[in-house]
Amino acid sequence: MSNPSSSPRSLAEALRSRDDAALAVLLRSRPDLLTPVPSDLTQLATRAGTRASVVRALERLDRFALQTAEALAVAPDPAPYETLLALMTGDDGDDTVAAALPRAVATLREQALVWGGDDRLRLVRTARELLAPTPQHPSPTGLGPGVREATAGMSPGRIQEIVTAAGLPSTHDAVSAVAALSALFTDRRRMAALLAELPEDSLDVLERLVWGPPYGQVSAEPAARLRRLLDRGLLLPTAPGTVVLPREAALHLRGGRAHRGVEPLPPALDPAGTHRPQVVDATAAGQAYTALATVEELLKEWDEGGPAVLRAGGLSVRDLKRTAVALDVPEPVGAFWLELAYAAGLLASDGEADERYAVTPECDAWLERPAAERWARLAETWLTATRTSGLVGGRDAKDRSLSALGPGLDRSAAPEVRHRVLALLAALPEGTAPTPASVLARLRWERPLRAAAAAPSQGTQPGAPQDDDLRARLARWTLAEAELLGVTGRGALSTQGRALLGLPAPGAAAGGAVAHGRADDTGDSRDSRDSREGRDGRDSAADRGPGDKLPAHHAAGGALAAVAGGHAPGPLPDAEQAVATAAAGRLLAPLLPEPLDHVLLQADLTAVAPGPLERPLAAMLGVLADVESKGGATVYRFTPGSVRRALDAGQTAADLHAFLAAHARTPVPQPLTYLIDDVARRHGRLRVGAASAYLRCDDDALLSEILADKRAQPLRLRRLAPTVLATQADPAALLDGLRAMGFAPAAESADGDVVITRPDAHRTPPRAAPVPVPDGPPTPDGTLLAAAIRAIRAGDLASTAPRKQAPSGAGSAAGTGELPRTSAAETLATVQAAVLTGEALWIGFVNAEGGASQRVIAPIRVEGGFVTAYDHTADEVRTFPLHRVTGVAELAEEDS
Repeated sequence: MSNPSSSPRSLAEALRSRDDAALAVLLRSRPDLLTPVPSDLTQLATRAGTRASVVRALERLDRFALQTAEALAVAPDPAPYETLLALMTGDDGDDTVAAALPRAVATLREQALVWGGDDRLRLVRTARELLAPTPQHPSPTGLGPGVREATAGMSPGRIQEIVTAAGLPSTHDAVSAVAALSALFTDRRRMAALLAELPEDSLDVLERLVWGPPYGQVSAEPAARLRRLLDRGLLLPTAPGTVVLPREAALHLRGGRAHRGVEPLPPALDPAGTHRPQVVDATAAGQAYTALATVEELLKEWDEGGPAVLRAGGLSVRDLKRTAVALDVPEPVGAFWLELAYAAGLLASDGEADERYAVTPECDAWLERPAAERWARLAETWLTATRTSGLVGGRDAKDRSLSALGPGLDRSAAPEVRHRVLALLAALPEGTAPTPASVLARLRWERPLRAAAAAPSQGTQPGAPQDDDLRARLARWTLAEAELLGVTGRGALSTQGRALLGLPAPGAAAGGAVAHGRADDTGDSRDSRDSREGRDGRDSAADRGPGDKLPAHHAAGGALAAVAGGHAPGPLPDAEQAVATAAAGRLLAPLLPEPLDHVLLQADLTAVAPGPLERPLAAMLGVLADVESKGGATVYRFTPGSVRRALDAGQTAADLHAFLAAHARTPVPQPLTYLIDDVARRHGRLRVGAASAYLRCDDDALLSEILADKRAQPLRLRRLAPTVLATQADPAALLDGLRAMGFAPAAESADGDVVITRPDAHRTPPRAAPVPVPDGPPTPDGTLLAAAIRAIRAGDLASTAPRKQAPSGAGSAAGTGELPRTSAAETLATVQAAVLTGEALWIGFVNAEGGASQRVIAPIRVEGGFVTAYDHTADEVRTFPLHRVTGVAELAEEDS
């Protein structure tokens, strides 16, 4: 129990008593308090009590810590710890709640939501206003106002009538009458006797109101069962026709509990299935390979230019369907791959007049990397991106459709939810997949306010429940997307997925993990826990199995963040994430199939690639043949059109025969040889040029055949010479028309050379990947925290250092909070004297920008119009121009 005489009198005083480590915990968990850095602890306390900051802090509390704060909001202010314990455990007590409550209170203190000793716990005023019951905003506890608040507007005569009807002696004033009535309702023995006098129908009314809402409607002439309650003050009028059950009476009927159900421990994760870790990793690696193949297919599909950009931005529904069909995936999955490639900077709009999407130059560099590195880049992008493909097809707040690659798809909570879901999977034994329902229940426990406040207008995937919260939808999408990407396999976290989070492999020694300095949840030291469990302790909730108990203080970010080098749960800092991503790629590399340099040719004009092909081989084979089926083995089919495509790209029949001979593990089938030779023999016999267009051929019989063909009538060909035909159609239309008739024409240049018609790749100008939308200010690193705390301490020293009282009329502002004012001569004399005596001074200083500040300095020397001094405010030696010093004052003797 704290000593009342030592209890702080304000939040600023409570913060002033904290050491640097405790201040660092506060600033790390509530980074909005650092923007900008407060000048002193008083300003820090003021900022910590603002409505926006308190709301943000409350949103990051877990359910039990929030229930503790709600109980404090309906308790007397201040409230001793014993009162809070009674509100949380009730008359019957609850050992689990009692064991978890000290850590919940500690969390609220660390978050600066509660201050004071155990004998005088005070909830920050703004938090009390947000959580306390009012007629407009009932308390989450279901409790109504107390007797004093409910009778505030009642006449003294009516209050006396209620006191008399309740069996209490009348008093001489309303204040004492209200106090007597409150004492009656809080006295369990007398309250039980009062209720025993009531008939069953009156008790039924109280039963309906006891757990909330506590308000009810009555007519001008209440029924007898209601009149009995009104006469005894068990129901109090708050407005015409409205009554409320007083808080004190409700607590008696509840057995002293502030909440109907208290949840001190997070819900356990229920296993949906267990698989061997090797099976999980192999399945995840197969999914990773498929993911890479899908993204590469998408980039190949858009290599010559993708669909047009809508006027409002994004991809049209028709183009999304076409892309999904080309990738052979459902539309929501197609939207996911599009958004992933876009977030990774592989796709972007080209910015031209008829704007359309295209591959970026970054894509070419990405394709040259090893497969494991390409996957790691995609996985890191997915984990940290705020763009949310699951919203595609939904509606925004203005009822506008949300399109793929369009605006309005960023959700700042997405990275934190993805990281948290994967961390929960990492908590389970290897190879164990949880049920989605238990994951959602866990997330709702960890952030109940955010779950309740999520708006359905933020867009939903077709078929998703409209009343579901955003975090739950993000969690469901995370489970599905992680499986698609190969971060999980069969619902369980893979080894490379664990590395992506920065976690060591299961069973790794503690020395091999990066210690992130999370405070221990079991009461043991962090170091001993890390060495015992072989984990980095970054997220205590994630380090427990589904049956383990987790102390309920896991709140406001999940756990008590340590100071030295620790960080709150959630996405890693950029440097650490880069290391984790590289480690994930290294773990995946041995599991991916090696690229092959050969195919198996078959007599039915097909080629089978029994695995992934080397990039040059795959590129050439993609030109020479058409993909017939995909899967573990890709089947290519050779057709006259595909062979002609290779010849149009500049290859010769000899080149194609040599290519197949070099890369076929089986003999080249005779039908394929004949096909290539036959197409090559006919390729280029007809030459198309520009007249508008002409057609020439050494075989005049072939030209006569074309003229006689009815299919050539739309081309309007006419003979100019035995070997030349002309048309008004353009060369491209003539080429397409002749090819549709079954011929193999070749385009030629003005010099008569064959024009190679290899399609040109279309690239955007250099484009940066979209920047994730931050979820509030970023978590400060250790360097920034140390500098900020030093500045706050120094500013607090300057603002609270006791000053000597200035002589009357001297113009000093000591004691008034204003800058000291002295003449130039007095300033110089005082500073020179301080150099000789070594005393510290309080000065007012105006910088070159006109900003005024007060500082505590220890002068070292004075020369040339400057004073060199140790600046306690900045914690460094600085030089001050004397003409910018507004005045000086000596510190009091005891602090000098």
